[in-house]
Amino acid sequence: MKASAPNRLPGTIFPVELRTPTLSDGAALWRLARDSKVLDLNSPYSYLLLADHHGHTSVIAEQQGEPVGFVTAWTPPRKPDVLFVWQVTTSEAVRGQGVAGRMLDFLLTLPAHAAARYLETTVTPSNGPSRALFHAFARRHGATVVESDGYTSDHFPPEGTHEAERLLRIGPLQRGTGPNLLNGENSDDG
Repeated sequence: MKASAPNRLPGTIFPVELRTPTLSDGAALWRLARDSKVLDLNSPYSYLLLADHHGHTSVIAEQQGEPVGFVTAWTPPRKPDVLFVWQVTTSEAVRGQGVAGRMLDFLLTLPAHAAARYLETTVTPSNGPSRALFHAFARRHGATVVESDGYTSDHFPPEGTHEAERLLRIGPLQRGTGPNLLNGENSDDG
């Protein structure tokens, strides 16, 4: 296990580095999802598979070598021009520093997403922070957001009370516009 980061001085912000995850990051993705207390937590095995099979299409954020956020994403087989984002989270340590927005923008720099003209994701109606994140992403990339039925509550098992997941389709994406978020400029999440 990695040593914990030293205590930071008030007002000190350590840089966040973004990269694609590998199999060895799967457990960290699971822990970040668990610690978010917001994401649907899946099995540790699913995060190992995501890191292994979709690492080249996803992103992990690190601060002083410690994982502080991730975005799991891929190109759906029947939609070669779509970048689908499944889960986004950041740790408490970096919330409000624009890390989630930077991770989304980083996805567009990956060779695996070179053909992406649209970003799609599903978001529950009650998840205001996530909705704000994706609407801000659309503004930065000169795109519109179209919302439609994604997965209704009827799609989920009746034993649970899972809220509907509305589909957000963002695009067409304009690349090379907006602030340079990869270098931390104008990096607010909303």
